Amino acid sequence: MVTTGVLGGRWRATVTPWGGLEPWLVGDEHDEPALQWHIAADDRWHSPEHEAAVRQVRLEGTAVVETRVRIPNGDAVQRIYSVPDAGGLTVIEVENESPLPIAVAFSHGRLLSPRPPTAPIEGIELPVGSVAFPVGHHSTLTVAIAHDGSGPGVLPTGLPPVAGVVRGWLAMVERASRLVLPDGALAEHVVSERCELALAGPEHPDDDPVGFLLGVAQLVRMGEQADPWLPDLAAALEAAYKVAPRDWALAAAFDAVDTVLVAAGDARARKDLAAMRATLVLPSDLPAEAPTETARLVAWHERRLVLPSAGTASLFPAGLPTAWAGNNFEVYGLPNGAGGTVSFAVRWHGARPAVLWEQTGAAATLTAPVLAPGWSASDDKGETLWPEPVGLPHASIEIDPDGGSFS
Repeated sequence: MVTTGVLGGRWRATVTPWGGLEPWLVGDEHDEPALQWHIAADDRWHSPEHEAAVRQVRLEGTAVVETRVRIPNGDAVQRIYSVPDAGGLTVIEVENESPLPIAVAFSHGRLLSPRPPTAPIEGIELPVGSVAFPVGHHSTLTVAIAHDGSGPGVLPTGLPPVAGVVRGWLAMVERASRLVLPDGALAEHVVSERCELALAGPEHPDDDPVGFLLGVAQLVRMGEQADPWLPDLAAALEAAYKVAPRDWALAAAFDAVDTVLVAAGDARARKDLAAMRATLVLPSDLPAEAPTETARLVAWHERRLVLPSAGTASLFPAGLPTAWAGNNFEVYGLPNGAGGTVSFAVRWHGARPAVLWEQTGAAATLTAPVLAPGWSASDDKGETLWPEPVGLPHASIEIDPDGGSFS
């Protein structure tokens, strides 16, 4: 399931795997009913909750959700996303990708729409208050839920298009880091987890102090102010120090707190943090399987690319994934363990990876103990040719002559 809402607003809802909307209850605010949708096609009514041919994706991993339902000669394609316009709206688009007209019914009428709904609804049993709209062939219906609970009403004009909302989400989450990887699904997974973190917030510090610390660091890297988090961060760090397992996640949590303190400009607190960490012996080895918790999962993926540690950063500490051999890729803005960030690109020269790097802020000593034992570099930027990776398929891509710059 996916969370939707507007950053900075309180309204949130869950998008179900079939494209339903289930608003969260926030305090004493209005009790808003769930919204289900149904499609009257040429053959029959299709209720996505009970259809086998339902496919759902996040567009580029973001909090824009597309749900496809198979109908005769095409699909009914629903897209759900939230925008800050008019005090906050969740927009529901339904595009008819078939050559015949359809009708779309919604389980309640508290919707903003460009035109009044039609009635009556025949051939299907729906809750009292349900409404329906015609959708011509190869056309799109757009309605919205107002986050202030108002409705029905007229849909405002000039709302951002789907592509613009996707770009906005990507711009925000990629402030933390941007991954252009051979495994596109992995990069989108990181985007989706960051979107969930931005909308649902980190774990509660009393329940999971390590998850809280990891989550706050991601939020700050995505652009949230660091200072308001500092009191809760200190309490969660103390709790994690006392009760959390001495594992890779606690090591990642210490690195995460350091990142937040850098953003807050608190050099004294960074020294205290380093002194606290020096009393612990924490493993750096990552588990073979990715964790399921949002903040831990993002940290796990990032640390498989760059493992920061007190002024050093190890690239690919567990080695290069086999499927990546021979594929060019880029990584931007990962913490380097020295208070700065490192970006790098891999271009292949035959079977050997050529690595180009650039550090911003404080520079760390870069190493690659698995792929290039003995290699290290402390420069702000540079390039090198690593040896052929052991045990990986031979690459046959020549080095990109224009691959020495980051964009």
